[in-house]
Amino acid sequence: MSGKFGSNGACWCGSGREYKRCHALIEDRMAVCRSKGYQVPGRNLLKTRQQLEGIRESSKRNIALLDFIGPYVIEGITTGELDRLIYEKTGELGGIPAPLHYNGYPKSVCISINDVVCHGIPSNRTALKNGDIVNVDVSTVYNGFFSDSSRMYCVGDVSDEKQRLVDVSRECMELGIEQVKPWGFLGDVGQAVHEHAGKNGYSVVREIGGHGIGLQFHEDPWVSFVSKKGTGMVLVPGLVFTVEPMINMGNDEVFTDENDNWTVYTADGKPSAQWEKTVLVTETGYEILTY
Repeated sequence: MSGKFGSNGACWCGSGREYKRCHALIEDRMAVCRSKGYQVPGRNLLKTRQQLEGIRESSKRNIALLDFIGPYVIEGITTGELDRLIYEKTGELGGIPAPLHYNGYPKSVCISINDVVCHGIPSNRTALKNGDIVNVDVSTVYNGFFSDSSRMYCVGDVSDEKQRLVDVSRECMELGIEQVKPWGFLGDVGQAVHEHAGKNGYSVVREIGGHGIGLQFHEDPWVSFVSKKGTGMVLVPGLVFTVEPMINMGNDEVFTDENDNWTVYTADGKPSAQWEKTVLVTETGYEILTY
């Protein structure tokens, strides 16, 4: 691959550095990994310095949106009102809600309560109640760059059972992120998540996982959280993806509402919880872009 640019020419990534001092060593190592049969990301998935600047600016706004909405997640407010607040604040910040009209999704944010695993559609008929656990999943487009993260909120007096689920789900995400190391494997992330959930008596949703992001809302790689260490895509510096395991109090079976084709529920009706951050693989570890 290095011969295409010449070792003394400018690197394709736009860093302004010579190719031999920038991506040549990375691409040589990628070639070795590929020759061993490992799954290696294409160059199109490795974000350039300029692209990362744009993603970081989008991420700042996504973080600001979750900071903003937190105080409003209280008993009595409708999820439709939360959606309106997110829509208006996104515009104030110069962005566009990424979920709005994405594959027909009708709202600006996903709000998932109790046994809703993900993709809960906001409604003026759905009010938050005391004891609810709520996931607010916000995604933003800013100057053409995408960002994504979610947080859990506890409404009023939440049972110890639900609080523990919320806490352990966050631990699962954090332990997964700790496994993001250059030249490691995506499967390392999934195994850390799955093991911690299992030790605590919980299950991990298999059908839905994380995803690459930055230039589009959803990019490769798809990120499983029930994977095995040493498997999956090689974590090459420049790769950006979300870590967002969905942890169920009961079993891992889920179903999608046939009426709206979006809302995903636990099959056994027990609660589910999820936290999400976006990470960048760096040459020394990782950088958290959104939280």
